[in-house]
Amino acid sequence: MGDVLAGFHAAWEFDSDSVVIRYERGIRTPKLFQALGERRIPLEAIAGVTLTPGRRGSVVLRVEPRPGADPLMEAAAGQLKESCDPYRLVLPAERETLAEYYADELLARLTESGPAERHLVPAPETPLRFKAYDGRAAFDGTTVSFHWFWTGASSAKWKAGDQRFPVGELSGVEWRSPEVFEGHLRLLRRDEPASPPQADQDPAAVVFGLGYGPVHESLPFAAAVLAAVRTSEPVPAVVAAAVRRDPADIADRIRHLGELHQAGLVTDEEFSSKKAELLAEL
Repeated sequence: MGDVLAGFHAAWEFDSDSVVIRYERGIRTPKLFQALGERRIPLEAIAGVTLTPGRRGSVVLRVEPRPGADPLMEAAAGQLKESCDPYRLVLPAERETLAEYYADELLARLTESGPAERHLVPAPETPLRFKAYDGRAAFDGTTVSFHWFWTGASSAKWKAGDQRFPVGELSGVEWRSPEVFEGHLRLLRRDEPASPPQADQDPAAVVFGLGYGPVHESLPFAAAVLAAVRTSEPVPAVVAAAVRRDPADIADRIRHLGELHQAGLVTDEEFSSKKAELLAEL
């Protein structure tokens, strides 16, 4: 088709084999849309098309992605608010006839249905990072790392130390929206225990909070990790190589460890063992 249909916050370009969605940048545009920028949705990733009345004199054109076709929607697991749905195009009601034309054209081109066997929509590009309440999360395309904040991390996470997870050791990602109670991002490991600890006690998870881990940062992060996991091969467990760290960072960790020890949250044995581990990283 090659035509462009512009709506509020986005414009859709209809190619012969895909729909290219370009999101606007602006104060009123949802931050998730701005973070996504542009997305190409192959027709084989679309299961259906709907056109429904919207609010305040508008109509909504929406394409329905096939289950499993888009890592972003798979990670979101139905938790996105309607206004942040990247597959909705809101248009003025007077453009309903034009929207209906494009909906019919798209429907006529669809040939696939049911769950997709693999991701068909490209994942957000790496590297990605964001601040959670208890640590900083980073993903370079092959490894997820968590660096704990002494002001927010639990004693369990401090005792475990900073974490690095090659995607080959993971089986998936669990994202709980920061807009609900107990929001978090948890990495699911291939050797995951049957009952993992609470996210604030799990070294494989970071927890969200007011202003920490917002949707437009943590959801693309989760989607990128999930996509990498789906295409990775399992790797055998290996002993992590020693990493030289900033002496000032080590000093802060030992100081905080001492505070936990004085407060009775860490035993003498745990304190001595962890202190030795930290000193060995210098």
